[in-house]
Amino acid sequence: MNTGVRITAFAAALAATFGAAYGVGKGVGPVDEPVKAGHGEHAAATPDPSASAGGHAGHEETAPAGAAELPGGLQVSDGGYTLALETPAPPVGRSTLKFSIQDAAGKKVTAFTTEHGKELHFIVASRDLTVFRHLHPEKAPDGTWTVEADLPAAGGYKAFADFKPAAKGAKGLTLGVDLAVPGASAPRPLPAAATTAAAGDGYQVRLGGTLDPGKAGELRLTVSKDGEPVTDLEPYLGAYGHLVALRQGDLAYLHVHPNEGGPGPDVSFTATAPSTGTYRLFLDFQHGGEVRTAAFTVKAGAPAASSAPSGPPAATSTETAEHDAGGHSHG
Repeated sequence: MNTGVRITAFAAALAATFGAAYGVGKGVGPVDEPVKAGHGEHAAATPDPSASAGGHAGHEETAPAGAAELPGGLQVSDGGYTLALETPAPPVGRSTLKFSIQDAAGKKVTAFTTEHGKELHFIVASRDLTVFRHLHPEKAPDGTWTVEADLPAAGGYKAFADFKPAAKGAKGLTLGVDLAVPGASAPRPLPAAATTAAAGDGYQVRLGGTLDPGKAGELRLTVSKDGEPVTDLEPYLGAYGHLVALRQGDLAYLHVHPNEGGPGPDVSFTATAPSTGTYRLFLDFQHGGEVRTAAFTVKAGAPAASSAPSGPPAATSTETAEHDAGGHSHG
């Protein structure tokens, strides 16, 4: 699921450009380091000149020979495959997204390797990192994927496809493409850093551990409900938790799965941040037959802080990032 090399960050968003982006992790700096930004459901940051043009796939530049491997999601094409979005400007609210994975000849790919219970994982997030949708699209025989998504506000979004073609020798890829919801946008700052996050209906998740650039570290997420530890988490996509991290500024992406353990209350991940900077982490977990999402803002490369402190958390995020199955099963 790590995406490849040879492309620099691509160009600016179709409607308002939001300079928020993602980078995902195998290692994270102190999760307790505060980020000086307010809370908000639809926020955006400083415009990013390296952001992509919404929906215009294929506008890429080749990096110099010997360039380092890029994090996932920064390229619309890699390894001979392209994420082709057919609906680059969906309306506000519930809408249908269509896309395909095309090979080097422009033919739609129809055969994929099942990983973590799915042939393809599709994620849509706003460029301000406050809207997150982990969707489960359906594939038609001709290779067209379709999914319903709720995009609650106008502005810039990015779609990620995480997959592995079934072709012999093909590697796992994460490709990314911009889309823009037309209309007046009202971005807000990135939610402030906090060690705990609400996930609705009395569920709360505490984040401990470190996210360090270039160095593997452990992230521990502890789930509770109404103040009591949840010790019977249910498997979701073959694990007791599913973590996506996104880096502010270029939407670099890393899709990680937990270490062995479970069924709760702790879910552990090994992660490494590709660089210093601010990240947004999204944890999906299932309990009581429902998938929930907890979101955190963290900084990688900040001074070390104690992990998983005992006692009441210093700060709690009241924002909840939604999980959206697009009308399909969470299985």
